Amino acid sequence: MADFPPRSLQPLVDEVFQLLKARNETISVAETAAGGLISACLLSSPGASAVYKGGLTVYTLESRLAFAGWTSADLEKYKGPTTEIVANMADHTRRTLGSSYAISESGTAGPTGGTTRNRTPGYVAVAVSSAEGQVTREVETGSNDRAENMVAFARESLKLLRDVLSQDQTPSL
Repeated sequence: MADFPPRSLQPLVDEVFQLLKARNETISVAETAAGGLISACLLSSPGASAVYKGGLTVYTLESRLAFAGWTSADLEKYKGPTTEIVANMADHTRRTLGSSYAISESGTAGPTGGTTRNRTPGYVAVAVSSAEGQVTREVETGSNDRAENMVAFARESLKLLRDVLSQDQTPSL
């Protein structure tokens, strides 16, 4: 597959991978609307086992209950993807897998969605969790193209991770 990871993501994947490897740190992933693309991109790098601790594609609410630390109370109050939800999933995944960082995303890839901002096609909430805390971001692509949005959601997640890694220049020992 000459076009994997997507060419638009390759430089970002390389940069994140090199930052993690140079710092001897690790990453885990909990993704929903990106459908496993973030994990697949990270795993496409030779030597991925040095930095990748594991990942979850928790696309359904049932899978979030089983694997992402959700409770029935989370299901009862669920009103679509939010920064709070992805921050909690990132924290749970990082702690469970023992990684230095965790990325999480949840959004609406499209082509259909709802009427609230966080349920319109192209909306994604992303988070990075580390021992120092969480950083979140919301992005709207303005597109209802499902495949393009999945790639965009992966890109935004990796960009947030890169930004967090770039700000924290103190390597772990």
